[in-house]
Amino acid sequence: MSETKILASYVTASRLEDIPDDVRHEARRAIVNYVGCAVGGSPHPAVDIAIRALGPYSGTPAASILGRAERLDPLHASLMNGISSHVYDYDDTTPKNYSHPTSPVGSALFSYASANPVRGRDFMLAFILGFEAESRVANAVYPAHYDVGWHITGTSGVFGAAAAVGRLLGLSVQEMVWAIGLAATQAAGLREMFGSMAKAFHPGRSAQNGYVAALLAKEGFTAGEHGIEGPRGFAAVQAATYDLSKITTRLGVDFDLRENTYKPFPCGIVNHPTIDGCIHLHDEHRPPPDTIRAVRLRVAPLVMDLCNQQNITRGLQGKFSVYHGAANELDRGKAGIQEYTDEAVNDPHIKRVRESASFFGYPAIPEDQARIEVDLHDGRTLSKFVEQSLGNLARPLSDRQLDDKFRDQAVLALPAADVESLIRLCWRIDELDEVNELVTAAVPAAARVIPASRRA
Repeated sequence: MSETKILASYVTASRLEDIPDDVRHEARRAIVNYVGCAVGGSPHPAVDIAIRALGPYSGTPAASILGRAERLDPLHASLMNGISSHVYDYDDTTPKNYSHPTSPVGSALFSYASANPVRGRDFMLAFILGFEAESRVANAVYPAHYDVGWHITGTSGVFGAAAAVGRLLGLSVQEMVWAIGLAATQAAGLREMFGSMAKAFHPGRSAQNGYVAALLAKEGFTAGEHGIEGPRGFAAVQAATYDLSKITTRLGVDFDLRENTYKPFPCGIVNHPTIDGCIHLHDEHRPPPDTIRAVRLRVAPLVMDLCNQQNITRGLQGKFSVYHGAANELDRGKAGIQEYTDEAVNDPHIKRVRESASFFGYPAIPEDQARIEVDLHDGRTLSKFVEQSLGNLARPLSDRQLDDKFRDQAVLALPAADVESLIRLCWRIDELDEVNELVTAAVPAAARVIPASRRA
């Protein structure tokens, strides 16, 4: 069978009982991280603008948007969930392909579950299968696809959303093949958008488009049978070199959820070793900004490709500036949402240190390492080597740290007591009779709609 059909067959035939317990737990971790990011990002101006611009064109307002009072049709709600979950660049990342896999899949699934009855067990299985489909397609075309400028979250995310929603819709193998083909023809997203609101648009649109692909396929809307592997299919068109065996090898045995990571800092993941090291230097020495003469960063070459923005004025640009990451942490000693605002990147103290920074890419340095040297005006040099950055597979965030991260974000949109209830629901999502119980808890109290099945 073709890779498209093998993947379609796997998604339609899999059972939750076949998923190992550790993979299910990692799925819960991914969902906890995702919901915290989506609720925390929901008040962002990018979401306000998107709802203002597109809300008037929404259909029947059947679905909630996580963290928001507005209701839209499920397709538009998927888009908004995707924007909010990615706008702070705080969502999960698989280092093997640098996709943010949960945002497209989770955004579509929560929108679907807001408008339709979905058991927690079914949601969990659909999420795991969508995550796997997305990440395996990304693996097949990485790095050539990414290197030429495609944003892999947008391009591979549409496959995950289509597979996940398609599973809940009960697509047949043939229908799932069509859904994958319809996803392939909508795969898009450019890395040129990094540092702007358009980057967060990518997982939102991939969630929306994947949802559309599943709906069309369910009604018999046909697509090419070889959307991934065909001579004019996704892989051949969007990657100079690719390895389709990465889609099918040990499918159902090896799970990319086991190789997922959760960010401790809301910015490009390749910045994290530098940030980690500069926080240590701040805590150990607390050098005032005016005592710093120069900052030298020795990092992996990919940092130069992804995070080389220096003359910045917007907080979103700061997320892709290793210079800002170093300067901010040397000055403030922390890297949260407030350290990537317009105010922070224009802070004169941070700007001064940022302008003194330089970095060099070394092929021998892995992407989770960094060496930092800070020259002071008094002649001293402070140095730090980060062998494995916090949040990486070797130093993962614990369940408790994920809870703390959730709280720090979600309180931007919901009262603290509601946040605690929401965290508990996320951890037991696969036990819920109806996932809309969680969705209801994730919106402001005045906007909550109780599902008919739970009304007195």
